Amino acid sequence: MTKTDAILKTRNLTKQFDGVRAVDDLSISIAKGKVTSVIGPNGSGKTTLTNVLSGLASIDGGSVVLHSVALKKIRPFDMPSYGMTRTFQEVRLFEQMPVLDNVLVVLTERSVFGALFERHGAFHEKQAEEALKKVGLWEKRNEPASTLSYGQRKLLEIARVLALSAGRQTDIILLDEPFAGLFPKMVKTVSSIVKALRDEGRTVVLIEHNMDLIRELSDHVIVMDSGKFLAEGRAAEVLERRDVIEAYLGE
Repeated sequence: MTKTDAILKTRNLTKQFDGVRAVDDLSISIAKGKVTSVIGPNGSGKTTLTNVLSGLASIDGGSVVLHSVALKKIRPFDMPSYGMTRTFQEVRLFEQMPVLDNVLVVLTERSVFGALFERHGAFHEKQAEEALKKVGLWEKRNEPASTLSYGQRKLLEIARVLALSAGRQTDIILLDEPFAGLFPKMVKTVSSIVKALRDEGRTVVLIEHNMDLIRELSDHVIVMDSGKFLAEGRAAEVLERRDVIEAYLGE
C-alpha cells in the first residue's frame, strides 16, 4: 500500500489508563476502499483503538490522520463530518422504541433528543426500510428493540450503519466484533454486507477473532499485541508468522 492509498492513519498513537498503555506508540495505515482487519489477543488494544478513532476515548499522544488531516482530538458527535460510523461490542439500542425507529433516529443531523420527536420523511423511511431488509429485520420493524434476540440486536446495529452509509458520505466504517454471538445464517448475512460495503468503495475496519472470517473478508490484516504494532500483510501470510501465532493463539 502506498501513502496515497491511506484514508486513515495513526502516528505514534498512545492511549493509557492508570499508567498502562492500552495503545502504545501505534503507527498504522488503513487503505481506502478495502477491508482491513485488526486482530490480536484479548487485551491487545483493539477496542481501545476503535474507541480512540471514534472519539469515545481521548488521544493521549500522537495523532489520528483522517483524509490527510492530522487530529489531536476527536469527538463522537464529529464522526459524521469525518465520514465515519461504527458498531459496538455491546449493542447500544433504544430498548423501548420500535426496530424501525431505532434506525430512523440515527438518520437526523440533529440531537438524539430532537430525533426522537422528528417527523421523518419518505426519504429517511426508504433508507431505513432498505437497511432493515438487508439484515432480515423488516418483518420486526414495529416490535420494540427489547424483544430482539442477541443476534438480531447486532443486526439492528448494523442496519443503522447501513442506513447512515446510504444517506451520507460515510467513507469509513468501524465494525467492532460484528459476528460475535451470531448464528451461522446471520454470519453469512453480515459477511455479505461487509463484502458489499467494500464493493461500494467503503473502507471497513474490522475487529474480529474468527480466523476463518479474517481470511475470507480481509484485504489487509494488522496485528496488535499489548497495545503495540506486531505485524501486517495479507491474511494468509500474517497468520502463518510464528510471532503472530505465539501472541494470538498462545502457542
